[in-house]
Amino acid sequence: MNAPAHNLFEVVPLSQHIGAEIRGLDMSKPLDSATVKAIYQTWLDHTVIIFRGQKLTQEDHLQATSYFGEQGHIRRPPKYFPPGFDRVAPGIMFISNIRENGEPIGALPDGEMMFHHDMIHSEIPDKGTLLYSIEIPSTGGNTLFASGYAAYETMDPALRAKLEGRNALHHYNYGSTQKGDGKGTEAYGRAAHPAIRTHEESGRKSLYVNRLMTVGLEGMSDEEAAPILEAAFDHCEKPEFVYSHKWRVGDLLLWDNRCSSHAREDFPANERRLMLRTTVQASVKPHF
Repeated sequence: MNAPAHNLFEVVPLSQHIGAEIRGLDMSKPLDSATVKAIYQTWLDHTVIIFRGQKLTQEDHLQATSYFGEQGHIRRPPKYFPPGFDRVAPGIMFISNIRENGEPIGALPDGEMMFHHDMIHSEIPDKGTLLYSIEIPSTGGNTLFASGYAAYETMDPALRAKLEGRNALHHYNYGSTQKGDGKGTEAYGRAAHPAIRTHEESGRKSLYVNRLMTVGLEGMSDEEAAPILEAAFDHCEKPEFVYSHKWRVGDLLLWDNRCSSHAREDFPANERRLMLRTTVQASVKPHF
C-alpha cells in the first residue's frame, strides 16, 4: 500500500503491472487543479485507476471525464439512451443487457468479450474510457485489463523484431457478424496503427495488437502474419500481466486505452447489468 507524496488521496496498487485504487475522494465533488493533476499522474503511472463507492449523477460522470481531456464522441445509435434516464448528458453511452420489448437498452449486452483496445479500428482511437457501475450481476462479468507495457518489455526479441516498426491492421468485427448469422454488430471501421506504439505522454512503448480486432500486418500475407499475431496475442494476455476487476455498485473505473487492452468475462444472462460509459479523445494518432 503506497500513499502518494502529495497526501491528497491514497493509492493502493492492485497488481504488479497494472491497476490502482484511489481512496479518499468523492468524485461527485469538484476537484482543485492540484488534485486533478495528481490523479492524472496516478493514471499514467498505473494505467487503470478505480474509485470505489461513488454516487454519481450523469453531470458528475461528465465532470470526472473532463479531468482527463476532451470527451469522446458517441458512435452508437440513439436507442442506447433509454427513457427513464436524464438526457442532459448525451455523451454517456449505456452498456447493458437489460431489455425493453425484447431489445437491449445498451450496447455490448451479453456474454464475454475477447481482449481489445477501444476504437483501435478508427484513425485516432480514444485515449481513455471511464465506466461507472449502476447494476451488476451476482457473479461473473469481471473486466480484465492487460498491460501493454509489461507485454512489450518481456517480449521474446525475435517476436519483437518482427513487429517493431510495422503497422498492424485492425477491423471492427465484434461477435459473429462475418458468419452471417446476424448476432454480431456490423463492422464499420478499419485502420492501421503501429503494432508497437510509443505512449505520447509517458514515452514508454507498449504492444498494441489484440485478438478481437487485429486482422493482419502491413507488408505480410495473412499466412505470414497469422502465427506472429497469435504469438503476440498469447503473450500480451498472460495472467501475470492482467488485473481482473470484480465490479461493485458505485465503481468508477478509468483505463488508458493507449497502453492496455481489456476483456470481459461471461455472466448470467438472466441477471441485470447496467454501466455508464464515457471516453476521452486523443489528440494525436498512435505513433512508433
